[in-house]
Amino acid sequence: MQENKRKRILITGAAGFLGSHLCDRFIDEGFHVIGMDNLVTGDLQNIEHLFHLPNFEFYHHDVSKFVHVPGELHYILHFASPASPIDYLKIPIQTLKVGSLGTHNLLGLAKSKKARILVASTSEVYGDPLVSPQDEEYWGNVNPVGPRGVYDEAKRFQEAMTMAYHNFHGLETRIARIFNTFGPRMRLQDGRALPTFIAQALQGHDLTVFGDGTQTRSFIFVSDQVEGICKLLFSDYHLPVNIGNPEEMNLLDAAKEIIQLTESTSKIIFQPLPIDDPKQRRPDIRRAKEILQWEPKVSRKDGLLETIAYYKTLFNKSENK
Repeated sequence: MQENKRKRILITGAAGFLGSHLCDRFIDEGFHVIGMDNLVTGDLQNIEHLFHLPNFEFYHHDVSKFVHVPGELHYILHFASPASPIDYLKIPIQTLKVGSLGTHNLLGLAKSKKARILVASTSEVYGDPLVSPQDEEYWGNVNPVGPRGVYDEAKRFQEAMTMAYHNFHGLETRIARIFNTFGPRMRLQDGRALPTFIAQALQGHDLTVFGDGTQTRSFIFVSDQVEGICKLLFSDYHLPVNIGNPEEMNLLDAAKEIIQLTESTSKIIFQPLPIDDPKQRRPDIRRAKEILQWEPKVSRKDGLLETIAYYKTLFNKSENK
């Protein structure tokens, strides 16, 4: 494919976990990829293997400030945002700004470039749900003034702003509600359950389970998530779509499974449940199945083994320094 015929895509949050995998995917698909990240939670190591490529460029920029990208732009993937409770509780105002001002800036850019934009929403828009599984028609149970509200409400505002641009300006928009994704490139100190459990198990530390461990999550491997996002981007559907795995498990069982898979001698200890921590998380993916012909393919065990192998290489690198 000649350079002047390549489709150009902007990916914000490009140095983060999901953003970096999306950069890989669109490079492989022959796109010209423009990555953008302010590196507050992202890591250039996630995309350094792309820097030598002629069809990849990187902008070190905060999307909460005016965003300018010269030349044509066909697609935008807005994945810039802290996504870990550790991060968004540490930088609450930046989290709100990237979901509001950042989303506004990128919707404006999409409008001016006549580009299609997909925004990364989250299962957290459902809050601590009163129904299970959660389908896209459920409005959620969110505490707007609780500590987690900075993330939940930023994403809810993001969806509202995106729909306003779609309805008022006729902009081509897509909304992905992303559920608990895991895989290589998640930070060890991310604060979410699976990387924390794996890091603790590999280091021989006790695994920390909050509450009694009966709260549930539905884990999806990153390659399945990326496939779902791509299918949604190229679909004709503008309303929110859950991209997740309906296979639900509680966190105590997840901790036990990781101890087994890592062959660790770690024990499990219990800590108090954080404020507003959701008790249940399970997506209804009928919409994704019907509209996108998509559902997860990678088993949790296979995904965990690949993720554990990745973290082992990180520990080996740090030990050899």
